[in-house]
Amino acid sequence: MIIVERMPPAESNIKIPFENIQESNPGNTFDGIIGQSHLLLNVFDLITQVAPGDTSVLITGESGTGKERIADSIHALSSRKGKPFIKVNCAALPTNLIESELFGHEKGSFTGAFEKRTGRFEQANNGTIFLDEIGDMPLETQVKLLRVLQQKEIERIGGKAPVKVNIRIIAATNRNLEKEVAEGRFRLDLYYRLNVFPIQVPALADRTEDIPLLVKHFIQYYSRKTGRKISGVSDKALKNLLAYNWPGNIRELENVIERSVLMAKSLVIDQIPLPVNLSRKNQEKIEEVRLKTIFENERDHIIEVLKRCNGRIRGMDGAAEILNIPPTTLGSKMKKLGIRRDFVI
Repeated sequence: MIIVERMPPAESNIKIPFENIQESNPGNTFDGIIGQSHLLLNVFDLITQVAPGDTSVLITGESGTGKERIADSIHALSSRKGKPFIKVNCAALPTNLIESELFGHEKGSFTGAFEKRTGRFEQANNGTIFLDEIGDMPLETQVKLLRVLQQKEIERIGGKAPVKVNIRIIAATNRNLEKEVAEGRFRLDLYYRLNVFPIQVPALADRTEDIPLLVKHFIQYYSRKTGRKISGVSDKALKNLLAYNWPGNIRELENVIERSVLMAKSLVIDQIPLPVNLSRKNQEKIEEVRLKTIFENERDHIIEVLKRCNGRIRGMDGAAEILNIPPTTLGSKMKKLGIRRDFVI
């Protein structure tokens, strides 16, 4: 549900006036997604545009931003609504069983295969499959997933013939897949297949105007769940919530509010148990001084040389000559590291 409200003025002593907050989402179009910030409204626009078709969608964003909720809304607004919606956490699947989990197996195809198993892709036939944490999928499995995207068919382990599937794929990750491609951990061809329609979910720290609405929602939810009658939070507590960096995003905020509801000594929450946390700017500085990998150093060096050569690879004063390697070798390195000339010219 979407709940709409203007933020209370800073000088107000009222504790988030819940009774004045009205829902503005007839039909529950974006069920469970709360906020009215321009960044979130942009996400709503993208969902509305892509949902009706069968286009592959790649949802990116920090952990805890609500990527699964976005996938839920896309499926709910699609023509496949009412059909299977299968969710897979790629990071949670055992490496030795991931192929069987995704594509299924025939009875007796390996030790322990006592019966036929239908994989997640077959279960999602005519519907949607949501591949969460796609950046954690092993390279060998990525090859098989690429075949599914290209051929619209899967092969069970031990199967004698491919099985056609009619599915829509929505993937999500908190990783930078372009960086993963450059470092050889994610296939470039698969990235292009998944990234047909990208949706970037904003971090909570970038949409702080939605925090009062989220706080209101979680207080109401956990008040009902625990049987307590919490009416809101104090100005002081709200200011602390707005000033905090939220590295764990909405998931962290929910946990904090649940704990605060349980610990509240009155009808108004006055103390919010927030951990000591570095500011986003300081975190970025720490990231900047992190030691780079060999791949990152090589990629940065090649990009810098290409910039100085205006993207020219061959000939006198070309990048290949400066790097003292054959142009064909430079071309291979650029492909391996995910460097495109139009990015550096």
